[in-house]
Amino acid sequence: MIVITLTDCPPALRGDLSKWLQEISTGVYVGQVNARVRDELWKRVKQNARNGRATMVYSAANEQKLDFRVHNTSWEPIDFDGLKLILRPSRFRVNKQSELNQGFSKASQRRIAKQMAKKKRRDRLHPQTYIVLDVETTGLSFVEDEIIELGAILVNEGIIEKKFQSFVKASKKLPPPIEALTGITKNILEQEGRELIEVLPEFLSFVSDFPVVSHNADFDYGFLRAACQRFELPKFSNRYIDTLELARRIVDNLENYKLSTLLEYFNIEEKAIHRSIEDCLRTHQLYTKLIEFEKKENEKPL
Repeated sequence: MIVITLTDCPPALRGDLSKWLQEISTGVYVGQVNARVRDELWKRVKQNARNGRATMVYSAANEQKLDFRVHNTSWEPIDFDGLKLILRPSRFRVNKQSELNQGFSKASQRRIAKQMAKKKRRDRLHPQTYIVLDVETTGLSFVEDEIIELGAILVNEGIIEKKFQSFVKASKKLPPPIEALTGITKNILEQEGRELIEVLPEFLSFVSDFPVVSHNADFDYGFLRAACQRFELPKFSNRYIDTLELARRIVDNLENYKLSTLLEYFNIEEKAIHRSIEDCLRTHQLYTKLIEFEKKENEKPL
């Protein structure tokens, strides 16, 4: 679901949007489109809005379940501990914008603003120190299935400084497909596994309040939050960067965005067995490749 609002924009742009979205009020458009169509529509808005203002709100896989973009407005989207908010312009920022308006052409202003926005976004979205985590489970449901392994690595300026890994005892029999996929067996869990109530606090202490990088973060966070609720621990709510969503946004023409598909696309060696630390290492490599890819795309001429 997306909602686009236009103010003082050319009629031609409004007519263009009407081909894809429903105009429910003057300058207000609502519709259901995929991410690629959404991004293409926003490109058209920015290219054709001229001096008009535009805002787009759309569904997203984050804690708020939404994200938004603005064009030609003094209000700026910011990330506040994983929450997307709108920064109201201060007098200082307004004065700065006024100085910018006086010193450069409108085309130059747009180019500089885009460059600054991209730099701010990169700095905000790609922290220097972060945790990469992975959760291995007996299935896909965080209500019915169990965690059987927790793994995480601490990365600082591209260097892996620490690792955490622990098996977790399961109360039910491991499904054969899970044993085949992970290589984790009943014997391994019985001999090396510990109770989740013992492992989880250690894991949370290791992760601390660092930003988290994960592939398909909703899956990992679903199991971790369910476990925290079960043991009456604080809700796991670290800010996260999902390499799945990042790849969908910047890499086109892939059949799917599974970890294995992306590893093959970026020529990253993949281990046959899915284990938490190995998946953390591969996700870290993928994240590095995605940042490099995004940087090259952003450096292309506007």
